[in-house]
Amino acid sequence: MKGKVIGDILVLKNEPSNIQELLQLPEVKRIVKLGRINGHKREPDVEILVGDNTETIHRENHCLFKLDVARVMWSKGNTTERQRIGNIVNDGEIIVDMFAGIGYFSIPIAVHSKPKKIYSIEINPVSYSYLKENIVLNKAESIIEPIFGDCRKVAPKGIADRVLMGYIGNTHEFLGTAMETVKPGGIIHYHESVPDILKFERPLQRIVDAAKSREVKILKKRIIKKYSPGVYHVVIDAKIN
Repeated sequence: MKGKVIGDILVLKNEPSNIQELLQLPEVKRIVKLGRINGHKREPDVEILVGDNTETIHRENHCLFKLDVARVMWSKGNTTERQRIGNIVNDGEIIVDMFAGIGYFSIPIAVHSKPKKIYSIEINPVSYSYLKENIVLNKAESIIEPIFGDCRKVAPKGIADRVLMGYIGNTHEFLGTAMETVKPGGIIHYHESVPDILKFERPLQRIVDAAKSREVKILKKRIIKKYSPGVYHVVIDAKIN
């Protein structure tokens, strides 16, 4: 079985041979088949096989995430990274989450750390709506401020102890905004999908180029998952002085 359980929904990539057997799996009450992922907003095509709707609440690492699996992406492969980020934030930090989605990284930080403030920016209206619901579900209203719009236009400038860039696609085009947002001595978590031959070289060079005259210190670099044949999803933690 090639699939993942999100809340009580089993999301499959292929047509199942025995639906009744799959319904015996723990927590599974509904089943859908995932088709193509469309556009820069990563909107999935989904066929409902069992059930009458596709909205659920997914529980992960003591956090709650409400989402519609037919309208919002959820990557199980990013679980370890969400846990890592949720536990490395220092007390009193100001965080800017440039691609917040439904709160993938903002919620774990609010639940597991003690930041002063998290500015969570999202351009997709569906994801933004769920982001606001998830802030309430996780009782994080006093910590997270949701912001709707393009982070290049609405991100606060020069205030962030930590900038999250947890999106892969044309992420490098937003590095200039990240440099304007992070304050001296702050950290950027930069995500990129990279061919194996350029695994860390290309994202590192892009960070240095965007920083211009500012000093860059690489704190950590890691592979999150294999994205496609010969391509990896990597993250670089970079301190910008």
